Amino acid sequence: MSTTARPLPTKVLIANRGEIAVRVIRTCRELGIATVAIYSELDRDALHVRLADEAYALGGQTAAESYLNTEAIVDVITRSGADAVHPGYGFFSENTDFARRVSELGVTFIGPPPGAIEVMGDKISSREAADTAGVPGVPGRNDVLQSADEVVAFGEEFGWPVAIKAAYGGGGRGMKVVQQAGEAAAALESAQREAKAAFGRDEAYLERYLTWPRHVEMQVMADTHGNAVWIGERDCSAQRRHQKLVEESPAPAFPAEVRRAMGEAAVKVALACGYVNAGTVEFLFQDGEFFFLEMNTRLQVEHPVTEAVTGIDLVAEQLSIAAGNPLSFTQDDIELRGHAIEARINAEDPTGGRFLPSPGRITRLQIPDGPFVRFDAGYAEGDEVSQFYDNLIAKLVVWGRDREEARKRLLRALDELVIEGVATTTPAHKLILAHPDFIAAEHSTKWVEEVLDMSSITAPAPAAPPAGEDGEQRVRRQVDVEVDGRRFAVAMWVPEGLPVATVGGGAARKARPKPATSGGGAAGTGQVIAPMQGTIVKVLVAAGDEVQVGTPVLVLEAMKMENQISAEKAGKVTEVRCEPGQAVGAGDVVLVIE
Repeated sequence: MSTTARPLPTKVLIANRGEIAVRVIRTCRELGIATVAIYSELDRDALHVRLADEAYALGGQTAAESYLNTEAIVDVITRSGADAVHPGYGFFSENTDFARRVSELGVTFIGPPPGAIEVMGDKISSREAADTAGVPGVPGRNDVLQSADEVVAFGEEFGWPVAIKAAYGGGGRGMKVVQQAGEAAAALESAQREAKAAFGRDEAYLERYLTWPRHVEMQVMADTHGNAVWIGERDCSAQRRHQKLVEESPAPAFPAEVRRAMGEAAVKVALACGYVNAGTVEFLFQDGEFFFLEMNTRLQVEHPVTEAVTGIDLVAEQLSIAAGNPLSFTQDDIELRGHAIEARINAEDPTGGRFLPSPGRITRLQIPDGPFVRFDAGYAEGDEVSQFYDNLIAKLVVWGRDREEARKRLLRALDELVIEGVATTTPAHKLILAHPDFIAAEHSTKWVEEVLDMSSITAPAPAAPPAGEDGEQRVRRQVDVEVDGRRFAVAMWVPEGLPVATVGGGAARKARPKPATSGGGAAGTGQVIAPMQGTIVKVLVAAGDEVQVGTPVLVLEAMKMENQISAEKAGKVTEVRCEPGQAVGAGDVVLVIE
């Protein structure tokens, strides 16, 4: 990067956690910038906390109690003396109020101005802005849903299925596809709950649900001097639950003239809202046409594939732009070289195509290596993947001289990757990459769920905790010390069940027994079993109700996703052993049917 006229920030607070916090910390370290981490009670010993120069406790466990607690974060910004804040993605990354609050402190927000977030962070107003810029969007409604009746009316007029989407969301959170009128009320309620939990707001809107589209997005960058460029596209069509599994750049089987038109359209959208810093304009591509989907006013999870084919460190460029410097390159300087593919390694069990969240402790982690392989992780061996946060463990990214070389390299790297203690999406990635449809670039956003055969995937065997020299099973424990809110920790492996008191007179903490794992129910026994650790959101039946096989009986939230649990035996509900708001563990019996 060329020498900048204005100095970069001296201390950056990362208002996030996990892999993206680690990613930002690493670039800051290369640039000589001090970093400040924030953490919840559950993240005391997280990787981003260990890597940062300073770390401050927010308190709380859930996202709402910690990473979405504005006052707690503002307090840390003030106490730490940070002169800039990087929001990462998710949480407050697209929150206008948070961006304004940071700016009011006299601290640099490493992202777009609040006004641009207000326009583009709200998916409804972003559709209107794209229309104004002459970029057509997916047919839909540009107002906030008030009731399920509006969903039904839209479906009856334009045809089913339709998509309910979070107005202030992204990444598939708060999005529900409605196949018919009878599903509208439950889908709207679920979308609003997910959006509220993930983004702090529950507004939703409607769009047509296209039949076989590809998801292609454009990385854009703009500075405060009026310069804006598009930095190549990414194909993110391999998805489940409208959340991406595999991303690549450049998009395969994608005409050069469409690429250019899409890039120019993305820049028009960015300029229309006075955009600054890194952003992504997302499109749906079908039958040679593309439609504006939304703009994400932040760095994307899949940004490493763009970095791999352009050689540009997007985080470093973000920091430079935030300091007031012009872009270090022009549109003509950008050259895509080779091909990059990324696999999102999530803590999910893809057995049978269900992709059930799989929180737990990573008991073993073997990272792949070799030429042109990158592994961006938010966890290390021994770390806990909590049910309260997003389940992304890491991103495995490879580069090749062409798509086929990159595809084969990623398959090799996936074979080398070993993660034990939690189930991961790795088996699904291997099936995707080896399938003829993917090789021929004939897949779509619906392909994984509607075409890909995942019957060969079996659930991994649970891993045993590490044992001591005497053979006794041991669990990882830590003693924490906080001085003026800054965290210091000493971690150790101790015999399972041994109480370890917290320093400073805190109550002793005992090891919680590891719950038995289950695929979602004990088929034929009448016991409905929680398939994962989570929180009961809604109980759909009561004692005395008659149910059939497949009847939905409750909704369980885990890792920011709602999961509908169904009966695996017909009969009468005799016991309901849970209630909304109750935390349950994997293997807990939550309902009995006779």
